Amino acid sequence: MTSMSTRPVLDQAQLNRINAWWRAANYLSVGQIYLMDNPLLREPLEPEHIKPRLLGHWGTTPGLNFIYAHLNRAIMARDLDMIYVMGPGHGGPGPVAASWLEGVYTETYPDITRDAKGMRRLFRQFSFPGGIPSHVAPETPGSIHEGGELGYALSHAYGAAFDNRDLIVAAVVGDGEAETGPLAASWQSNKFVDPQRDGTVLPILHLNGYKIANPTVLARISPKELDHLLRGFGHTPHYVEGDDPAQMHQAFARALDACLDEIEEIKRRAREEGQVERPLWPMIVLRSPKGWTGPAEVDGNKVEGTWRSHQVPFAEARENDSHRDVLERWLRSYRPEELFDESGAPVPAISSLHPSGTRRMSSNPHSNGAACCGTCGCPTSVNTGSPSSSRERRTRNPRTPSACSFAT
Repeated sequence: MTSMSTRPVLDQAQLNRINAWWRAANYLSVGQIYLMDNPLLREPLEPEHIKPRLLGHWGTTPGLNFIYAHLNRAIMARDLDMIYVMGPGHGGPGPVAASWLEGVYTETYPDITRDAKGMRRLFRQFSFPGGIPSHVAPETPGSIHEGGELGYALSHAYGAAFDNRDLIVAAVVGDGEAETGPLAASWQSNKFVDPQRDGTVLPILHLNGYKIANPTVLARISPKELDHLLRGFGHTPHYVEGDDPAQMHQAFARALDACLDEIEEIKRRAREEGQVERPLWPMIVLRSPKGWTGPAEVDGNKVEGTWRSHQVPFAEARENDSHRDVLERWLRSYRPEELFDESGAPVPAISSLHPSGTRRMSSNPHSNGAACCGTCGCPTSVNTGSPSSSRERRTRNPRTPSACSFAT
């Protein structure tokens, strides 16, 4: 198995910023599932602040947010052209939260402002008629993959990478998704990648142990057997495992940097030395608890790290005082007063942890239908520096959450 050093990659300031961004994304994700008012908890949580019907998926979302934060760091450090494909598309609160933090959601949908009023609308519109779906959807900035029908994350990721020589596609594969036939077959797509002319897919196998109500296979087989399987697929796996945030941030940063270094070297050998032997492409295996940072226990039942966190971890927060207390303590555990300023906007430490312009993953032209070869001079050309953007394309016929009375 690929060994990982224990040297710190992040200094304390970087660690604090990444962890704060992750906390902010998790807070916004929980708020989308549960809240319809009092978005910043500036008063005690009351029954009327909670949605009458709770829909959404929490279990995979904190892992998706964790990865997003680290990809942002890498994009900024290396000036990467990168998009994010989330196989567990039911983790829809995560990419919506990330896009709002990056400012792209407000650019795309100006009524969802980056303040307390906009946060309230962001929460109210989620998974409600006239609002937005609980899954990653076409109207989610930066999305090319919905994920409702599991199994197509890698095939979509490779389709984006072919003939896009500088594009990196980070593709998260959930361990429930990994059991599907289409996903099992799509591991073979790396056999068709030409490092001289194609981009790169970086698979991230996220093993949190459970699908909707049962354990998953790849999370249960021995580490040695899993390693043999992934190497047989043509990958060099790097492993990150644990539940302590500080240690996990350092470990994932090391693994991601190692993978990006390997990708850079593979491309250099192919493009400068003409190497034609098919490489073993790097990938990451991330083991983290399902529903990470959520309630450990509700009504005497373990929640974090079990199938109970897959969707809504507890469903009676509006009617049940005990559940509502659990929800309030859960939300306050992210310390929102440190993450959002008086107006409700992300504080500078949060808002600065993302690239600018189309380097933001939720604004990347490759994932918003605005990419071009760059040779024709058309208004959507990536290489011409045109101001045409996903925002301009989307707002020609925007979804309008304000049309729903629930979202006002």
